[in-house]
Amino acid sequence: MALAKSETGETVQWAAITGVIATVSVFAIAQGLSYPLLSFILQRQGVSPAVIGLSAAMTPVGFILSSPLIPGLARRFGAGRTALTCAGLSALVLALIGWTQDVYLWFPLRFLVGVVTNPLYVLSEIWVIALAPPSRRGRVMGIYSTIISAGFAAGPLCLLAVGTEGWPPFLVGIFAFLFCGACLAVVVKRLPKVDEAGEKVSVLGFMPLAWLLLSAVVAAAGFEQSVLALLPVYGTHFGIPETRMSALLSTMIAGNIAMQVPLGLLAERLTARLVRFGCVSVTVLGCALLPALIETPLIWPCVFIWGAVSYGIYTMSIIELGERFTGSALVAGNAAFSLMWGVGGILVPPLTGGVMDLIGAAGLPVTLGAICAALAVATIIRRQVV
Repeated sequence: MALAKSETGETVQWAAITGVIATVSVFAIAQGLSYPLLSFILQRQGVSPAVIGLSAAMTPVGFILSSPLIPGLARRFGAGRTALTCAGLSALVLALIGWTQDVYLWFPLRFLVGVVTNPLYVLSEIWVIALAPPSRRGRVMGIYSTIISAGFAAGPLCLLAVGTEGWPPFLVGIFAFLFCGACLAVVVKRLPKVDEAGEKVSVLGFMPLAWLLLSAVVAAAGFEQSVLALLPVYGTHFGIPETRMSALLSTMIAGNIAMQVPLGLLAERLTARLVRFGCVSVTVLGCALLPALIETPLIWPCVFIWGAVSYGIYTMSIIELGERFTGSALVAGNAAFSLMWGVGGILVPPLTGGVMDLIGAAGLPVTLGAICAALAVATIIRRQVV
């Protein structure tokens, strides 16, 4: 086993960490490819945008409903066996989607995609948290967040190479899930037994233990999904071309990818909680500045930083989760993170869109700024109470 010593004398299992991160990065590529692929196919079939949106929502619904089951599955069958089974099932369900090509059958199948991929993602993230030594947890989780974000971004790029018609794009996703399982199989015996330690904790039982962390996950997920869906709509209010808005979204994603390691290093010097508060505060500032900067060249560095700090809220929450919890509580906590990510992604974009319908384009920065400001206030109040 490849081991190294950190500056504090802790053993760092880099081989196991690399194997798990490789697993989740390949998973991210497969997931990032499937969302636009299925939307393109449905669009060619003449399916309405509303139905396409409902179809896409089935996967996060699968995330939400499967999350409470993950701790029990890990205890009963073992985390490694559960994750390996889910990798195989993910490939099988994607193959069924490619075979059916039917919008109505895709509803239950896309729900199953969420159900079977969620444990793979959650357990991989738990292993990275558990393997990262405390003195290096910030940089390790920063690397993890960077690579998984890059994987999701690389998924759509695969479609440029293989197209969106026939079996080739599905085969890329299927083999990606199988390769994901192969990467995991190589290192599974080196992974910590996170499912066996300590008192059993359920997802619902975990929620009162870390309500502020879970609120941060809801805010981060809601922000990301709302901006990806509604920033182009916001730009049309100012007469900004679609190509420029697409470039702004790409710049935002680039900030997300580029800055998670520096934020993780900062968390090692300060604390994850303090850096998270800073990320929330800068996100609120970005919301306040958006109307003034959207038509100026300063919008480019603004959205780059916006992307970095908004996703940094989630990265810092993961780090703090690893600092505060171990064993069964860590498994339940990460499953709760996945559940709350789904909740944020489903609830916040419609809320933001509704406010935009009521007050115009300003509803985007107002709604997202208010959510993040409430999170900042809650953080201050909790700190004072503690």
